[in-house]
Amino acid sequence: MSASVTLANPVATVIDAPHVPQPKTVEEAAKQFEALMISQLLKQARGDAGGWLGGGEDAGSETATGLAEEQFAQALAQSGGLGLSREIVSSLAARE
Repeated sequence: MSASVTLANPVATVIDAPHVPQPKTVEEAAKQFEALMISQLLKQARGDAGGWLGGGEDAGSETATGLAEEQFAQALAQSGGLGLSREIVSSLAARE
């Protein structure tokens, strides 16, 4: 005898990501995309060695490092970044 369980909003339960404001323009969307790409590059550069210097990290340090990488990536993308967002915007504008 099992009781069925239903979720009120299964999507909200699965996706508990930090709130990211919806972009209002193509430029904003392109900058958010570039920030995501930069964040992933930073994460890969850090690697699995455990910390920037390979000394290992505890959970708090790992969380702080991840937040710092995300903030740095967003700041970098807002100030021009790698030029990826600029290329995306110009490519989309050329198609119009």
